[in-house]
Amino acid sequence: MVFDSFLDLAIRLALAMLSMSFLITVIRVIRGPTLPDRILALDMLVAVAIGFIAVIGIMTGYKLYLDIAIALGLVGFLATVAFARFVMSRGAIEASGDDQSGATVPAGAGAGDGKSASVADSSPSYASQAEEKIGRTEV
Repeated sequence: MVFDSFLDLAIRLALAMLSMSFLITVIRVIRGPTLPDRILALDMLVAVAIGFIAVIGIMTGYKLYLDIAIALGLVGFLATVAFARFVMSRGAIEASGDDQSGATVPAGAGAGDGKSASVADSSPSYASQAEEKIGRTEV
């Protein structure tokens, strides 16, 4: 295998490395033990696709591929944010489902009066925690 220039060798090497990373990332998407692992792998697939577009753009000499790579990067970012919001809302739904099931905290773990309390009653909300922090910093 004879290469005409160093650039040709670098392009072939970059395509081989991107192909390997693409395959490894696809395996992570399929096998990922949790949903966040799969989301991160999908984000990595977007990054690898941007790498492929950049290498092909260098190989062909078309500058239009740079615009395509930028657009794909923006779409990939928005998709990652949407997936993160989905995971956060899914966690909030699961937490509210636990509250409605009548889960209780063992005696002594509540407010200190020895009675068992609902999970929602035993921990302050995020809003009240934020208000306490803001109140402390306004000295």
